[in-house]
Amino acid sequence: MLSALSAPAMAGLPLLRERPVRAGERWVFSAGFNVGPALADTTRIDCEVPDLLRLTQAGARVAVLAHQGSHRDGTARSLEYVARHLGRALGRQVGYHPESTGDGAVERARALRDGEVVLFGNTRHHAGEEAGDPELARQFALLGDLVAVGGFSKAHRAHASNTGILHHRPGWAADSLLAETAALAPWAGRAPGTRSVAVLGGVKPEKTLIGLRRLAETYDVVVPGGVVLTTLLRVLGHEVGRSELGSSPGKCAEAASRVLAGSHAEIHLPERVVVRGPGGEARTVDLADGVPADHAIVDFELPARTQETLRQLREHGGRALLAGTPSRWTDGFGTAARPLLDAFAAPGVRALLLGGDTVAELPWGGPVSGGGGSALQYLADGTCAVFDALRSQHSPGRTATP
Repeated sequence: MLSALSAPAMAGLPLLRERPVRAGERWVFSAGFNVGPALADTTRIDCEVPDLLRLTQAGARVAVLAHQGSHRDGTARSLEYVARHLGRALGRQVGYHPESTGDGAVERARALRDGEVVLFGNTRHHAGEEAGDPELARQFALLGDLVAVGGFSKAHRAHASNTGILHHRPGWAADSLLAETAALAPWAGRAPGTRSVAVLGGVKPEKTLIGLRRLAETYDVVVPGGVVLTTLLRVLGHEVGRSELGSSPGKCAEAASRVLAGSHAEIHLPERVVVRGPGGEARTVDLADGVPADHAIVDFELPARTQETLRQLREHGGRALLAGTPSRWTDGFGTAARPLLDAFAAPGVRALLLGGDTVAELPWGGPVSGGGGSALQYLADGTCAVFDALRSQHSPGRTATP
């Protein structure tokens, strides 16, 4: 049983589990299979398997839409390897059609047989996907008559394939969305009497714009890493050299300034950071001396007060959240990450790692959520763009039109 079904945030949400499925119905399943070819972590695929089985076993004809990478930086790949994995997980052949729009895609969708599943081409091959282009959403809608919305990892995005398509076809929330929100409940809001520690890292702007803003209000301690750290340091006037500042440095700097001006949490900033030069050499420097202009921060030493916080966490328990790798772990830099993970793994600590990259990179055997930005958005506001779109579609006076 999914405990999130009784949560106020789920009120009014149309649920796929409550909608009878009939043989021959044409469904579009909007998923979030943002997993690389190595398939290092397949959680984002596997979580949709129960609902896909329910649809196919009832005789539905299922056209799956999914994304991987981004059109903006040219990292969007063919999803044929995803189709193979999905077929193994479902125990049946899953077809692959390389296009998700156009006459060929529409004809392939119309040719689906009862109980058949076909994965269509990467939605992020289209520039309009991430922009929520209405015309692209209309073309996606031609692949079916009904929409099942999964893909919690992109639930915070108003994209053509998950919110835009709902302007053209009626939609229902898949169980994967509900399972994710249920799993996030222990880390939502304040927890009086419980020690709370949040670590924010990675390079995506939502770690600052959403995570830092909200977790600084609901957690006792925030340990910034990655772009969150370099943004805070820069706002405070430190020289950060060529350190990564992400894709929205201006907006992130504004958000960081507001948090620094006053927040519930203690923001633990390091005194010493590990930097790497243009030749790949690494060394540790004092922040008071500044980061050399041709160097970038890749790791940091935990300050004494963070080490004391982790000691108390290990001894007395509490809750902990890690969203985004705090250092360049895959390049061998684990000075900050190792003691954080060790403390989070201690008995009595309820810890969660957020985000596909974070989960794939770090050695962690505890609870995880594949939805990094979506999880942060849900923890911050109790809802996401997809939930709002589904709820709005089924409100009085609002219907999806073919």
